[in-house]
Amino acid sequence: MKPPVFAYHAPRSLDEALALLGELGDDGKVLAGGQSLVPMLNMRLVAPAALVDIRHLDALDTVEVDGDRVRVGARVTHRRLEGDDEVAFAVPLLREALRLVAHPVIRNRGTSVGSIVHADPAAEMPAVVALLDARLELRSSDGVRSVTGAEAFTGPLESALRPGELATAVEFAVPDPGTGMAIEELARRHGDYALAGVCARIDLDDDRRVRSAQGAFFGVGGLPERIELTDTLAGQSADALRPADATAFAREAIDPDDDIHATAAYRRHLAGVLLERALVRAAAAAGTDTEVRA
Repeated sequence: MKPPVFAYHAPRSLDEALALLGELGDDGKVLAGGQSLVPMLNMRLVAPAALVDIRHLDALDTVEVDGDRVRVGARVTHRRLEGDDEVAFAVPLLREALRLVAHPVIRNRGTSVGSIVHADPAAEMPAVVALLDARLELRSSDGVRSVTGAEAFTGPLESALRPGELATAVEFAVPDPGTGMAIEELARRHGDYALAGVCARIDLDDDRRVRSAQGAFFGVGGLPERIELTDTLAGQSADALRPADATAFAREAIDPDDDIHATAAYRRHLAGVLLERALVRAAAAAGTDTEVRA
């Protein structure tokens, strides 16, 4: 199919883009990498009156890493972020998750911020944002606001982005030493959306015992599902983790759907298996050399 007719705008500055989006309101849609939007246009699942292409906004094509945070601009592609050694050193989960996003050709064009605000519940990056409680920077001609990972997603394919706003960056806090993270998913083929997936985080104390733990599921419901697991794992040794109670708790907490690819019961079982693997790997990674983890 071909996309419906739309107006095309290619602003040369952020102010121009924000002014355009403010004028267009619900009729405008931001085009970044286009790897999710263009197929939806071609299938006529969306029909905006106008696209605002941000490819000329060089100010959004930046990755900044300091001691406390990683800031990723809206034009940064998955592939560029995946290949950034400084980012992988600071937040190893990003490289691990990005390697699971579709295929290299798609990662060459798709943007990480675009994937996040696209808010596909089966995608990896929204779950990473939910797990790490990353902050989305949303701008409009009226100003800037920031939303947390817990506030970022409002429904399937719905983010906190309002009409007239542009998601300009996402910021990840650099974890403290003693933090381990991992991601696991199962897809029919590498690069497909996962039947189920989970990323996990474990923070250890000085004796390598679990201080806190969380998991964030994707592909098992309408939103990235972040689950607190501290009560089931606190005090356990990272070197002899017993995740059975945590996986049982998580299986009860999620509410997966049936579809043509898998039953809800299978997804629930699979989610627990993947969580157990992710927790064990996260515990092993906690406190290890960051270069090894990356």
